[in-house]
Parts: sequence; C-alpha cells; structure tokens
Amino acid sequence: MSRTRTAMLAAAALVAGASGTALAADPGGIGMAAVPCTVDYKVQNQWDTGFTAAVTVTNQGAAKSNWSVKWSYAGNQKVTSGWNAKISQSGTAVTAANETYNGTLGTGGSVSFGFQGSYSGTNAIPTTFTLDGVTCNVDDGGGGPTDPTDPGPTGPKVDNPYSGAKVYLNPEWSAKAAAEPGGSRIASQPTGVWLDRIAAINGVNGGMGLRDHLDAALTQKGSGELVVQLVIYNLPGRDCAALASNGELGPTELGRYKTEYIDPIAAILADPKYAALRIVTTIEIDSLPNLVTNTGSRPTATPQCDVMKANGNYQKGVGYALNKLGDAANVYNYIDAGHHGWIGWDDNFAASAAVMKEAATSEGATVNDVHGFIANTANYSALKENNFTINDSVAGKSVRESKWVDWNRYTDELSFAQGFRNQLVTTGFNAGIGMLIDTSRNGWGGSARPAGPGATTDVDTYVNGGRYDRRIHVGNWCNQSGAGLGERPQASPAAGIDAYVWIKPPGESDGASSEIPNDEGKGFDRMCDPTYTGNPRNGNNLSGALPNAPLSGHWFSAQFQQLMQNAYPPLS
Repeated sequence: MSRTRTAMLAAAALVAGASGTALAADPGGIGMAAVPCTVDYKVQNQWDTGFTAAVTVTNQGAAKSNWSVKWSYAGNQKVTSGWNAKISQSGTAVTAANETYNGTLGTGGSVSFGFQGSYSGTNAIPTTFTLDGVTCNVDDGGGGPTDPTDPGPTGPKVDNPYSGAKVYLNPEWSAKAAAEPGGSRIASQPTGVWLDRIAAINGVNGGMGLRDHLDAALTQKGSGELVVQLVIYNLPGRDCAALASNGELGPTELGRYKTEYIDPIAAILADPKYAALRIVTTIEIDSLPNLVTNTGSRPTATPQCDVMKANGNYQKGVGYALNKLGDAANVYNYIDAGHHGWIGWDDNFAASAAVMKEAATSEGATVNDVHGFIANTANYSALKENNFTINDSVAGKSVRESKWVDWNRYTDELSFAQGFRNQLVTTGFNAGIGMLIDTSRNGWGGSARPAGPGATTDVDTYVNGGRYDRRIHVGNWCNQSGAGLGERPQASPAAGIDAYVWIKPPGESDGASSEIPNDEGKGFDRMCDPTYTGNPRNGNNLSGALPNAPLSGHWFSAQFQQLMQNAYPPLS
C-alpha cells in the first residue's frame, strides 16, 4: 500500500498523496480547490492482525472551539486505543472528538491524532470523512481543480522512507570493515555518513564529500528506491556536556553554521540530479536535551550548556537546518531524541519534547519540516530488556527503585521511543511522525548476556542479574567495554518505528582515551578515559571505556572486533 505523509508547500496549505484523500487547499481562493476541510488518514504500521494510523485534520471553514471527525470502514477494522482524540466506534462508524486541550481549530489550522486498531482480511482506507457534518476533501463549488493525483510542485513524501527501499552502503566504511578479520560479515551493512565539520562537505584528506556519496548512491540505487543517511552535526558550541565531540564552531557562530555549513548542504541536496534518492537527515545529535538536563541548578549542569541555553543557538541552528533541508521534497528530517537513560525520567521527558518543539518552530521551520525522531544515536542502551519490566516488583520494591533504573520510566529503547513518540505528538508534532532507533552498538551479546531473569533476592539483584545492558551505569557513553552489534538495519520493525538503523558506524571511536592534539576541534573528555571515576552524570562511577581509543570518528579496530564478538543477534 502506498502511504504518504502530508507535505506542506509554499503555494498550498496541504497536499497529500495516496495515504488518504487530502487535497490541495487554498484559503485565498486563487485557482485552487475550495475545499472546506481536509483529512489525511494514513496507516503508519501494519501487521497480520493490527495497525496504527495517524489522522491530520485541516479546517478551512470558520474557526471552531470543538470539533468532531467521522468516517466509516468498509471492512471489519476496530479501533482499540487512541491518543489526542476521544475515539468511539459503533459498528463500522467511527467518531473522533477533540480532547479538552486541542478543541480550538482556527481557519487554516490543523490538528492531529492517532490510534491503534485491529483487522482481518484487508485494511482499506476510508473514502469519506466529515468534520462537524461537512464532507472533507471535496470541492464545495468555490472554484479550481481538485485533482487528488496532483502532487504539487515538489511532490509528496512517502510515510516511511525506509519502506521498500535499500539503504546506502558507505564505501569508505565498508572498506575499513572488510579489512578487519571477520569484518566481511557486516561490511555490506548500511551506515550513516557523518558531516561533522564544514570540510566534510567537500571531503577531508582526499576522502569522499557529500556529492561523492550521493553520486555513489545513484549508482547503488539502480531501478529501485534507495535511502541515504546523513548526520547533520556541527552546531555552534556543539555537545556542550561532552568535550570529546566538541566541534569547530564557537557558541556564538550561528552565522557560520548557516552560511558555511547548512546552506551548502541544502544546495547540494536540492540538486535535481539527486531527486530520486530518499535522503534521511539525523539532525544534531546530543544537543537539545542538554538544554534540559545539563543547565541551571542541576548537579549535571555545565557552564557551556548554560551559555547555549542563554543564547538559544541550539534551537535556532536546529530550526534553520530543518527549514532549509526540509525544502527538498526527497529530504526526511529526523531530530535526535537522546535515549531512555538520558531523558526517560519524569522531569526530563516532557521538558525535552517542549525544547524540540521550540527548535522545530524556530528560524522559519514548522513541525511539518520534521518527519520523525531518532533515539539512541551513537549510544548503547539495549533495544529491549526481556528479563524485567518497569512494572515488576521484588521483595516489596518496584523495579524503578533499583539502582540501575533509578526511578526512570523506561528500561530500554523500544519502549522509550514508542512512549516519547506519543509525548512528541501531545506536544504538537504531527501524529504521523516515525521513530528511528540506532542499534549499531546495543546488542550486548556474548558470554556476559544473561539467559534469564536475575534472582528475586532483592530488586537490585533481580535487575542486575537479568539486564542485557552490562554498562557500569546508564550514563556511560564512551567506547563501552563489552558492547556488541545490535539488530541489523531493517524497516518497520515495530509499531511507530520507521526503522532500526546503524547511524553510528561500528568501529568509529566515540572519543580519545587520552588527550590527542588535533585540528578537528575535538577535546578530551574524561568519560573516554578508562581510569576516570566519574561525575554526577554517571553516578560517579567508573567510565567503562575501552583503553587506547583514538579521536572521535577515527577507526578503532579493538572496538570493532569487540562489537562483532558480542553481537546480538550473533554473527554467523
């Protein structure tokens, strides 16, 4: 089934493709359809007996303080749960009414909600929708053509860029992997291309630049679809809480970020030569959550993060990148969303989503420039902890009281990504957003992987005995000892998840174990030193880092070998 997200265009308020029946709306009445309302209904994920769907309603009539959308199914679909709307069903007829917090729907305004449903046989998309009794997606006689097949000047985006597509194999990473003993087993896996400084756009030290990668992608594409994964990573004052990945731009150099970094990338991506590629951008990892967790009076605060919170250049930079890169119809922006061991706590969760919304509506960007979010980028949090859940209790104590979980609401990345997705939609992002999870280094296999739950002696013994993630502390992030390759890249692996991806190329260092002079703007972070006894961000524990590591992004053979040895699922 072809499923498309709605594309917001300069000339029209809304254009969508075959996912539902959303037509172009032109409130100015200049040669476009006089459509009183549009409903974009899209199936996000579908499995044998169930599915999730996202619905976006745009009102072109009089402003409303309450609203109700109705449709009927042709088959036996049943809504089982929903979010951002009160959804009821009688027979085949479904009614979705506003919640108390989203009843206002102005002229030209949109509201999004979603739900999970069950079905058997076929899962046909409804053909008719009404908003307060008015039929949507149909010309009311006010003028203009209403051709639903017209994609507009830049065309619609597909709902999930990874669906039905190959993913670009970075030949530079592949060659390094293949040169390692046993590396040929994974050398054909797709990984991210990191644009971590201005010079990377044209290539560093004779290496491939952005155009070189895109040209190679065209060759790999053939007659099918192909995704290219780019990491946009060069904010002013980058990574204010981790010196190992500091960048070349100072805290106030937003102008250079725009004109010397984002603008050249945007110009290349807009080249019609590359229009047939699906380009996924991971926008500025390890930035926005820092403004919540590492500022102010918190014990984890740093002066550098306080500076970035005060000047707003993280939000402005992310907003500018979203706006400029999102102009291309084939570019899919995914904002970095940290990981469960960073923002899974109550006081970080909603606040981080709010900062991301602030960034996504800065510098000309809107939430429509955001296709989704990515969790666990370049991190190690286990995808799924099967031996305990957040709801378990042992000896009268909740798992949340264990030292490892430490009152977090989540125990792994899959549950976090799905939960944070709902929070992002509640915060104002489109209901159709998808999540990516970086599984490049979170397999935690090998001999240390527990075969079952821990003993029920006490809650700490239970959690520590059963957890796959063998880090000393969930706050440890640099070149972790014992880590392994995780799930191989794959599309649509779970509800709300667009793909598991290897954005961090396995074998590339997180940071140097000791200070190494360099011209890349990368500092020395003690969290990469195996002798470091920690700070408040990792509970003052040992760093758990491997010794003898090179600068971040440089090849680290010992780590690559460890990742293969501890891969889960295991390598054959």
